[in-house]
Amino acid sequence: MKPNWNRREFIRKTGAATMAALAAGVPIAGLVSGCGKRSLLRDSTADTVILLWMAGGMAHTETFDPKRYTPFETGMEGNRVLSTFKSFPTAIDGVQFSDGLQSIGNVMDRGSLIRSYVAADMGHILHSRHQYHWHTCYEPPQTVAAPHIGSWIAKELGPKNPVIPAFIDIGQRFTLGEGEELKAFHTAGFLGNEFGPFLIPDPSQGLESVRPPVGMDAKRFERRNQLYNELISASPVGEFGSDYQKESLKRSMEQSYMLLNSPEAKAFDLSLEPKEIYDIYNTGRFGLGCLLAKRLTEQGARFISVTTEYEPFKGFDTHENGHTRMVDMKKMIDGPIAQLVKDLEKSGKLDRTLIILASEFSRDMMVEGRPDKKVLEQVNQPDILSELKFYGMHRHFTDAGSILMFGGGIKKGFVYGKTADERPCKTIENPVKIDQVHQTIYHALGIPEDTQYEIEKRPFYTTPDGKGKPIKELFA
Repeated sequence: MKPNWNRREFIRKTGAATMAALAAGVPIAGLVSGCGKRSLLRDSTADTVILLWMAGGMAHTETFDPKRYTPFETGMEGNRVLSTFKSFPTAIDGVQFSDGLQSIGNVMDRGSLIRSYVAADMGHILHSRHQYHWHTCYEPPQTVAAPHIGSWIAKELGPKNPVIPAFIDIGQRFTLGEGEELKAFHTAGFLGNEFGPFLIPDPSQGLESVRPPVGMDAKRFERRNQLYNELISASPVGEFGSDYQKESLKRSMEQSYMLLNSPEAKAFDLSLEPKEIYDIYNTGRFGLGCLLAKRLTEQGARFISVTTEYEPFKGFDTHENGHTRMVDMKKMIDGPIAQLVKDLEKSGKLDRTLIILASEFSRDMMVEGRPDKKVLEQVNQPDILSELKFYGMHRHFTDAGSILMFGGGIKKGFVYGKTADERPCKTIENPVKIDQVHQTIYHALGIPEDTQYEIEKRPFYTTPDGKGKPIKELFA
C-alpha cells in the first residue's frame, strides 16, 4: 500500500530534498551504465518543445475523447452521463472531438492524438503530487530534488539562442493555494539554478521580465546585481551549497544580463504582434502565453511551458459546475492552440518544434481514482442530479486521459490508444505511462535513454532507473 501523503508531509519531504540537492555537489556526468559509457546525442527530429499544460485535471470524455452525449434533465441519474457536450468531426477521418474544440480539431491533420494516458496510482489524490510526477517523471517525495523535464532538456542541449533562456515557464503564479507544492517541481533540482525556469507569471507583462524597473538606470541596476551576489553568499545556498550551485546561480544572472541588452528581448513585447493575430490569441493569460511561446520559438527558445494555471477549484479543477466551467475553458484554449500550430507551420518552425498538450489526470462523474483502485471521495456528487451544478465531470479519474502532439517528427493525423465507450471509460488499448511520455520527448530531441548523473553516490536518470521507452509508433 502506498502511504496517503498529505500536503504538509509533501512540502516537508520536498523541502528536505531541496536542501539535500544543494549539498550534493556537482553532478558527475558520463557514468558507466549497464551497456558501457553513456550514449552520445543521436539524430533528433525536434529542437524545441512547447508544453501546453491543462492544469487541474482535464476530462478526456469532455474534450478529445468524447462519449455518448446526454443532455441535462432535472432528476436524471448521474451514471447515465458520459459526455455533457455533443461531438463533431475533426480533420482525422472517423475521429471526433467535443463541442467547443472545433479549431483544434481542424488542425489535427498536423498531429497525433494519444487517448490512453494512465496516471500513477499514488493513493489519496493531490493535484500537486500528480503534477510533480508528470513534470519530473518521479513520484514524490524524493530524497533529492528531481529536475523538471524542461531543466533536463536545458542541461543536456543548452540554449538554441544563447541570449534566450533555455527553459521558460509562462502563466503559473505561486501566490495562490498550494504555491509551495507547485514550487517543488518548478526547479532544476540538483542540476543547478541556471537550468531552472525563467518565470513569466503574466505573459502580457513579459517585457517587464527582461528590463529593469522604470526609473532604474544601469548603474543602479549594477549595484543591485552586486547586492544579489552578496545575498547568495548569505543565503542557505551560500552556507550549505556546493561551489557548483553557487556558480550556477551566478551564471543564471549573467544570462539575464545578456537577454536584457539583446535585440531578442523584443520577442517578449506582445504589442508588436499584428492586431488580427493578437486578437485570436487574446482569450486571457493562457492565450497570450501561447502567443508569447510562438514569438520565443521564432527567436530560438529551447523549452517553453504555457499553463492554464493550477488554482484550487478553478479552471480545469472542476469539483462542481463541470459543464459550464468547461464551456469557458474551451473558449480559453481552442483558438490560441490551433493558431499556434498554424503560425509555427507558416513560419517553418513546426517541423522542428514538438508541441504537447497534457493534463495530470482526467475526470469522471462517478469514479474517484480508477475502477479497481478507488480512493477517498473528495467531491459532493449525488447519484441523482437535481441541479445543473452537478452536471459535469467532477471526480478525479486516473485510468485514462488524452495527450495531443504536433510537429517535431510526430505522425500527422494519427491516433494511439483507445478507451472504453461505456463507464468506466478507462484505457483498453496501448496504455501510456509518464516515463514513456518523457522518453518520447527525449527521443525526439536526440537525448539518449541512459542519460544520468551521480547524486548521493547513485545514478539518477531522466526516467526512473532509466527504464522509460519512447513510443516509436508516434514518429513519422
